[in-house]
Amino acid sequence: MSERMIKQFMEMVQISSESGEEAQMIDYLLQEFKKLGAEAIKDSYGNLMAKIPAKDCTGKEPILLSCHADTVKPGKGIKPSLKEGVIRSDGSTILGADDKAGIAEMLEALRIAEIHPPVEVAISRQEEVGLFGVKNMDFNLISAKKGFLLDNDTLDTIVIGGPSYFAIDVEIHGRSAHAGMEPEKGINAILAAAKAVANLRLGRLDDETTANVGVINGGMIRNGVPDKATFLAECRSLNHDKAQALADEMVQIITGQVESIQAKVDIKVDNLCRAVDIPEDSPTVQMSKRALQRVGIDAKTTFITGFTDASIYNNTGIEMAVVGIGARLEHSTEEHIYVTDMEKALQMILEIFRLSAE
Repeated sequence: MSERMIKQFMEMVQISSESGEEAQMIDYLLQEFKKLGAEAIKDSYGNLMAKIPAKDCTGKEPILLSCHADTVKPGKGIKPSLKEGVIRSDGSTILGADDKAGIAEMLEALRIAEIHPPVEVAISRQEEVGLFGVKNMDFNLISAKKGFLLDNDTLDTIVIGGPSYFAIDVEIHGRSAHAGMEPEKGINAILAAAKAVANLRLGRLDDETTANVGVINGGMIRNGVPDKATFLAECRSLNHDKAQALADEMVQIITGQVESIQAKVDIKVDNLCRAVDIPEDSPTVQMSKRALQRVGIDAKTTFITGFTDASIYNNTGIEMAVVGIGARLEHSTEEHIYVTDMEKALQMILEIFRLSAE
């Protein structure tokens, strides 16, 4: 067992780094990469960018390794424990294996690798809340054209495609009135929101398309007709045109339903990322498969309707396969990781290094 990797992982998850509050974690990592002899800096958005010289290898193109430094909530005051080969939190928080397990595995691989090409590293901020770190990354600091995102949960899958994602923020304006004395003078913003949401197509719409309303707020007092309500919706699809059409449909339905009771609506639509896929026979995918075969895993390629930093990398011209780190039940207080899976991920990275250097 790589005791050093496990110890560092458990140390890192205790550094609070909920999205938007990653500065302490990034500063910690700056020092860790400098200990490895890397040229490490923060770009203007606060992402960590590092370059590690080749080891026992000449004439090879650099590869990019990437993770994200932020975690979802609740991610403060994490208390990890290792019992019977499994690392968990105390159940009151997430664990933070997503994505600090990937960072720990990367750091250990860089420490112990006997051979590797030039390695460039990008650790992004605010991945969990909309890929804002990688969207604002200084790509002038990256020369690699191929890379590996250490941010998939399972080791037996390699993610080669992700969706177009639309965030839809809705603000409804009605008219306030006393709910008991003169309700007819009011326009109920919550009713307008309810009508809009009830008429949307939500859930899994087909094998590559989903839609959801995740947050709704409105009103201040029980006996008042509320003059304002808001809700947050989304849609996504592995087919960009389909996602765009669904977003347009949702806006049309919301507008029509709200205006049907004389309320007004402001809608903000943000296309956070565009659908992308890389071929199964691309170098990064084939190298990932070969590396995993060396550690006894027959990995399959897959598409996901979640989104990762790879969507931005691939759309920017950097071919990026998403490989596993071993985390389980991430984004929940039941998140955990097996030490054996972390060790397999470590060996996978070492094999990627070796294959890249051949």
